[in-house]
Amino acid sequence: MRLIAPALLIVSAALLAFNAQAAPSNGGDDLDKLLAEKGLLTKIDHVRQNVTSKASELVVNAMGFLGVPYKWGGKTAETGFDCSGFVRAMYEQSVGLLLPRKSEQQAAATQRIEKTELQPGDLVFFNTLRRAFSHVGIYIGDGKFIHSPRAGSEVRVESMGLSYWQRRFDGARRVSAVQTTEIAPLAAAMAIDTAPLH
Repeated sequence: MRLIAPALLIVSAALLAFNAQAAPSNGGDDLDKLLAEKGLLTKIDHVRQNVTSKASELVVNAMGFLGVPYKWGGKTAETGFDCSGFVRAMYEQSVGLLLPRKSEQQAAATQRIEKTELQPGDLVFFNTLRRAFSHVGIYIGDGKFIHSPRAGSEVRVESMGLSYWQRRFDGARRVSAVQTTEIAPLAAAMAIDTAPLH
């Protein structure tokens, strides 16, 4: 995921250079040719595959924890997970990224996206305790998410289409390439406050 920002900068520079020199007649072909000559198409494709691979790895890893019991303040499979502890553990294990501990901190540290833009690996937030971003899960695709719901329950997959979740949906967030370099230090600064959300 860290490769996205440099690749986007390279592509942006290439596009600016191309637009400054290109004739308007066959823009698409010239752009493809320029990107191919500079090796940028290969780099862009590699970045796209890397991001898709990391999201897939995150979802597959998260599915491996189905059935782990909910534990208030829990952050490991051995102790159980609360919602934000589960999300944090999955991102750390799958992507090597340390998100903040609490769900509202995770929301603040990530990029807001529209519900229609959701992709596997994105975060979905809900208002379950009469306050914004009090619950978080990981979107897995097809309108479903995986999460650690509440005491007496366990990590499971649920549909966002259920009326309970529809009424409480608080928004979607994506861990962007630019933010990946900023989240770990932010999480470290917040590590002192390890009180669970639920």
